[in-house]
Amino acid sequence: MRADESGAGEDSAVRGPAAGLPGPARDASGDGEGGDGGGGGANGGAAELLERHRAVMPNWLALYYKDPIELVRGEGARVWDGAGKEYLDFFAGIVTTISGHVVPKLVEALTEQANKIAHTSTVYLIRPMVELAERLTDLSPVEPSPVKAFFVGSGTEAIEAALLFATNWRRSNEIIALRNSYHGRSFGAIGITGNKGWSPSSFSPLNVSYALSPYCYRCPFGLTYPDCGVACAEDLRNVIETTTTGEPAAMIAEPIQGVGGFVTPPPEYFGIVKSILDEFGIPFIADEVQTGFGRTGEAFWGIESYGVHPDAIVCAKGLGNGMAIGAVVSRADMMDSIKANSISTFGGNPLASTYALANLDNIVEQRFQERAYKIGNALYRDLKDLEERYDVVGEVRGKGLMIGVELVTDGESKAPSAAAANQVMEICKERGLLIGRGGLYGNVLRLSPPLVITEDDAARAVETLEFAFGEVQNA
Repeated sequence: MRADESGAGEDSAVRGPAAGLPGPARDASGDGEGGDGGGGGANGGAAELLERHRAVMPNWLALYYKDPIELVRGEGARVWDGAGKEYLDFFAGIVTTISGHVVPKLVEALTEQANKIAHTSTVYLIRPMVELAERLTDLSPVEPSPVKAFFVGSGTEAIEAALLFATNWRRSNEIIALRNSYHGRSFGAIGITGNKGWSPSSFSPLNVSYALSPYCYRCPFGLTYPDCGVACAEDLRNVIETTTTGEPAAMIAEPIQGVGGFVTPPPEYFGIVKSILDEFGIPFIADEVQTGFGRTGEAFWGIESYGVHPDAIVCAKGLGNGMAIGAVVSRADMMDSIKANSISTFGGNPLASTYALANLDNIVEQRFQERAYKIGNALYRDLKDLEERYDVVGEVRGKGLMIGVELVTDGESKAPSAAAANQVMEICKERGLLIGRGGLYGNVLRLSPPLVITEDDAARAVETLEFAFGEVQNA
């Protein structure tokens, strides 16, 4: 399972001093009342739950904040902790609750299906699964046709399936991935993850070559866009010619690098990459786990912004709005290359498929993509203004409602400051704003709220961040 999906924070944590992160949460006492589902105590029982968590959960399962919180209720873009404190949710359960929390029509669809049948497995026909596959193949940017879909339970599992399809189809275990990428927490997925903080093992079933990340703020060539000629994309040809047999199974990339800190490529990047891949006949897989379903505003799928048609896409997160579901959508000849028998016990189950269908309807009916574009652009402009005014803000980047804010010690050196990111997150939490973190150095704030947020919500987030930046810069 993707740690990115499981609730584990990328880099802020209750891990203890050895990790160079905030130490164990302090015990809290008092007689305050907990919120719905929370325990007693001033913090809604979070301190007691934390101790239980430590006793039975793995020690590498990270938690946000010095004093972790338990979220027990949600509505739209707001959530409440066990002590009853309200927060504006600008991380959406790690870029997941795209339609917001507790959407009445989705709850109704889920309840109605649960009252019929929840599980059957794919050895029987599943009507909502077929209908969902029809919707996704119709919406997908994959070419050439025909296109098929396969359902699983998470983004990581979808990545594994896509890798299986590609390597089997091409009869090759070579994969090209990007540096600073993240694709999941399973054995195969960590093998193509180009970030040492998320790669706990050097063992891999794949032979992976890492191409340069389009990370303009920290260009490995020391160049500046657009005078650079997008050299990071052009370098792909050399990677293929010098580190592969020339016939890899596929290249996989995120349209915007999620855990990597919302690194956003230049407009020309994927066009150049795809043209080079086409020269060698190498398939391209777009990891849309975080960028799909209108979040980037410019298009329904993140890769569409670059005018590129992949051979396959991988999606999850926003597809289920919190329900455990993932999918691979690919050209039929790639997916049908599997000749052995196979089934899926949980993938595409009636409950998850019904909920995902209702969620897709809601995304389209509510015109969330347009909303992400409009509110996201306003939020981006306001944050860019803060970039100009605060030296601790190195770069604001992103698209739609997927915006990263990279924090540094100062604008001249651009030295990454994970400490500043920690401080900003704590201040925002105290003032009722939840945001995420990421980046190779743990210094990038990630803003990815439910697409239901209002202009007032965006303004409040900017106001809170401005206060936090001032506090950190003047400390």
